[in-house]
Amino acid sequence: MPHVPQDILDRLAALEREVRQLRGRAQIRPALTEILNGNVVIGEGGRLIVRDPDGTAVLETGQSPTVGDYFTTLRRDDGTLALTIGANSYPDDDAPSQMVRMWSRGGNIIVMDDYYADGWLGRPALPVPWQSTGSTVDHSGALATAWLAYIRAQNPVLYLRTQSATTASSATVELQISNLTKGGGYQTVDSWSISAGPASLRSITHPLDGCEHWDELQMRIRHSTSGSGLVTTDVLGSITRNTFNANEVPTAP
Repeated sequence: MPHVPQDILDRLAALEREVRQLRGRAQIRPALTEILNGNVVIGEGGRLIVRDPDGTAVLETGQSPTVGDYFTTLRRDDGTLALTIGANSYPDDDAPSQMVRMWSRGGNIIVMDDYYADGWLGRPALPVPWQSTGSTVDHSGALATAWLAYIRAQNPVLYLRTQSATTASSATVELQISNLTKGGGYQTVDSWSISAGPASLRSITHPLDGCEHWDELQMRIRHSTSGSGLVTTDVLGSITRNTFNANEVPTAP
């Protein structure tokens, strides 16, 4: 038998031990319930879906198999929508681009960005707080401010409902808006005439043309009489709201 140096035999024994250790470690699987370091990547059209015990998908995120955008949907245990981010996020949804929407338990959208007007809040609609002046009731003569309001523009459309009555042969009422952010003066956005007799109702729908989200707006309602007589104008209600169609998108500044 040829002579084998002792150090070579020791090295072979050590290598054999290391191989056994590697085999043993290869049989030990890492825990599949924890991610202690690194990232979980779902790509190439994949989705992550979390289901409750009855099979309801309470969380879905990834690439939509129908539209192709990357979306996120949260549902309650009963399957009702809670939060959606994406286009065509639910049956019969025809959103042209991704939207963020929050849903009530009854199935109503209570928070969303605007469907047509990018950069604007859609829901909720926000009240406009109008303040009366000394010329609100029984005014006579030239144009005078009857109501004032100040808001930060969040929804893209202003809606205003007023009621005016006059004892003069006729009276004029107008709505003006000043964009304080842009440094502009008052611009008349609607004007109308009323005649003596029963109170006259007026509804105004005005896209906030030339404005951007969060601009400071000062608004006023003015009225005047023609000849002798008095005029009174009341604000019955006022909000800003989402667009109902593409024609209500405000024009760019």
